[in-house]
Amino acid sequence: MASLQQLLREIRACRHCEAHLPLGPRPVLAAAESARIMIVGQAPGTKVHATGIPWNDPSGIRLRQWLDMEPEVFYDEHKVAIIPMGFCYPGKGERGDLPPRPECAALWQEKLRSKLPDVRLILAIGQYAQRYYLGRSRKKSLAETVRHWESYLPQGIIPLPHPSPRNIMWRRKNPWFEAEVVPAVRRKVWEALE
Repeated sequence: MASLQQLLREIRACRHCEAHLPLGPRPVLAAAESARIMIVGQAPGTKVHATGIPWNDPSGIRLRQWLDMEPEVFYDEHKVAIIPMGFCYPGKGERGDLPPRPECAALWQEKLRSKLPDVRLILAIGQYAQRYYLGRSRKKSLAETVRHWESYLPQGIIPLPHPSPRNIMWRRKNPWFEAEVVPAVRRKVWEALE
């Protein structure tokens, strides 16, 4: 049975989707067995692909604001595992980046999850992570799923919208999210880190 470090080396060497990746493979993730929180997003954008640092973009800044988390904590893989649904930049679509490559989750999500025994809380960010981690328990819309975030706590999961600047209209239409949900989620995140 491979250790987490062996698994991470295998993932970082993955070339499974190479033919479909416009910038080539560069899996971006971070994890340690002691992580208490697992952040599951979509896939790296071009800036993250270039730097190799997860959430190293405006979306990451907003996510850290929502969590009231300094970069030193956010990027401490012994506390926070960052495991996107797709590890490589998938390319550009008509309305933003393409979805994460589906092969990635099928190949790696369960293997990684099994190597993170101390994770107390999964933040499922955006529809792809929520589809995978919540399955049929998701509501009809992202807004409805996020509004009912507390109902997923028994599973150890909190659904969140993607913090992308492209989602500013969603946040304007749903002011309850930052007013009510964000402060409560912060408390749950910090409780999981204790």
